Amino acid sequence: MGNTVRTFVMILLFCTVSALFSQDKHHYQSDFSIENFSERRAKILEAIGDDAIALVQGAGGHAGFSIFRQSNTFYYLTGLETDHAYLLLNGKSKQTILYLPHRNEGREKGQGKILSAEDDELVKNLTGVDEVKGYEFLSADLLRTGLIKSDPPVLYTPLGPAETGNDSRDELLYGQARAASDPWDGQPSREALFTRKITSQFPQFEIRDLGPILDAMRLIKSKEEIELIRKATHIAGLGIMEAMRSTRPGTYEYQLDAAAKYVFHLNGARGDGYASIIGGGTNAYMGHYFHKTDVLNAGDLVLMDYAPDYRYYTSDVTRIWPVNGKFDMAQKALYDYIVAYRDALFNYIKPGVTSNEVLDRAAADMKQYLKGKKFAKPHHLKAVQEGIKFRGHFQHPVGMAVHDVGIVHRVPLRPGMVFTIDPMIWIPEERLYIRIEDVALVTEAGVENLSAFVPSSIEAVEKTIKEKGVLEFHPPTELPLKN
Repeated sequence: MGNTVRTFVMILLFCTVSALFSQDKHHYQSDFSIENFSERRAKILEAIGDDAIALVQGAGGHAGFSIFRQSNTFYYLTGLETDHAYLLLNGKSKQTILYLPHRNEGREKGQGKILSAEDDELVKNLTGVDEVKGYEFLSADLLRTGLIKSDPPVLYTPLGPAETGNDSRDELLYGQARAASDPWDGQPSREALFTRKITSQFPQFEIRDLGPILDAMRLIKSKEEIELIRKATHIAGLGIMEAMRSTRPGTYEYQLDAAAKYVFHLNGARGDGYASIIGGGTNAYMGHYFHKTDVLNAGDLVLMDYAPDYRYYTSDVTRIWPVNGKFDMAQKALYDYIVAYRDALFNYIKPGVTSNEVLDRAAADMKQYLKGKKFAKPHHLKAVQEGIKFRGHFQHPVGMAVHDVGIVHRVPLRPGMVFTIDPMIWIPEERLYIRIEDVALVTEAGVENLSAFVPSSIEAVEKTIKEKGVLEFHPPTELPLKN
């Protein structure tokens, strides 16, 4: 055999072996056990009863070069990251079936192995479902759930918009409402199209919303979920601290975003849990300001609200600090009030109490706090007095979404609930807005502040700002580059 032929054969053999190896190597999550997913699916089967089925549609594929992210609901029930997948939970037979697309060898050559219908035994072993089929079998299996020889079962499916990244259901619903009001757009949601598809093929089904059942389950976090939220919170805090260190007059808002993003990705985050809110000066007055184009000026405060998407879980941490590294006397008085309010709220969080009880008791404490306190301007005092009446300091659940599903207001708190404590004040005369935000975990014994390590006292904040940050070690490059 000549050298040229031998070399060609060796290259061909290497490519073949490499291709086989890449096809055998698959990706699947490692944070949850089969028992975790099986228990969640069993809870749904119990909730829907013996005369119903549940059908969950996974996220669709992304056009272009966007990285696929599974919907929170589908991931919560399977851990599977294959696009165009479906999950059927049959209350009559107590069976769970996954329906997957078939193998696309061309796509796998470019992306690596994608779990498909051909991996039925592997997928069953990974997820604990009873069967895995190609999605062309879904229609026939729906027919066999009771449409031929018995009364048709009720069909549960999520009717709310699916969370598939740095989004939350409330914001997705607002987006749908805006699209619906546009006569040149107004397309129905993917969930609406899916239910319409079901009823057009099988009008015998009575469709009900699976959302409330899932929301109640997701509200109480397991120890595995709490660990992921804890890690997401830790990464969020490290990112905000890096932004503090990198803050100097003349820095741009977007550069603080870059400093935090570096920390996020360095610690294994996929990306944003939500678009960062970074507002210097009066920009912070806009609660969800996201443009991040302005320069930071000495004498102003800068507010940063940011957390990562870490293995399908996120957090929600906010801090505000002086651009020049030192709070002035007026800022100190307002900031101390916010920190004291945060501490007062945490003092009363425990199992069995309600958000209203926490707010009422903390407000009583803050009335006492204000006695004898001095503020630089009359409208500062007015703002903090109005802040005592405000009921939004006890905010929203946190978990797979930053505004996670479930209800924490006006219900007895239970261990495993995770939500934000978010004291804030507005001073319209100066377009000044001050708040900090921490993540509360209700425990059997009381409460844990998952973000307590993030500097919040005046001394700790000012000390952190003095430290060197990534922007000092690697300052922005002047563009365009010159030869």
